[in-house]
Amino acid sequence: MDTGRDPCPYRILDDIGGAFCMGAGGGTIWYAVKGWRNSPRGDRISGMVTGVKSRAPVLGGNFAVWGMMFSSIDCSLAALRRKEDPWNSIMAGAATGGLLVARGGRKAMIRQAAMGGILLGLIEGLNIFISQQLAGAEDQQVGMQVAAPPPVSAVLSGTRGPENSAMIDAASQSFDINKASINIQ
Repeated sequence: MDTGRDPCPYRILDDIGGAFCMGAGGGTIWYAVKGWRNSPRGDRISGMVTGVKSRAPVLGGNFAVWGMMFSSIDCSLAALRRKEDPWNSIMAGAATGGLLVARGGRKAMIRQAAMGGILLGLIEGLNIFISQQLAGAEDQQVGMQVAAPPPVSAVLSGTRGPENSAMIDAASQSFDINKASINIQ
């Protein structure tokens, strides 16, 4: 199954960079609003800038660590199972969730692994659903092809086929201006 993604060693680096950008971008918005709200009236802009400079890169780094661990586990599972399917992502999400809270003990690991697996299961299920809906829409568009008009040579030569006989009949009738003027009056 071609997923349209880079091969595994490059996928890990791509996911690290993408996760860092998402975390830093989201952190910029979050900490800008938080810095604005928590600063006194005269210092709101400087409080906003300070909050973004101090916390947004940290959040980006946290996202990058999650992306690195997830992609590494996903690629390892793909290599072990020799398959690229949604189960790799679901298992990688569960393992990542569990490993990131390993210092919190077994109970926290189990809880976060279940949450990671459920979250990635929902994401993969939604991805499959959207893919199937888009594929169904493309199939319907292919089935609704417009019929081609009759060839010009058939119309001009007067050969009649079942589909264009009415058009040829209308084209071959002569037009009489006297008859048309009588119908108008």
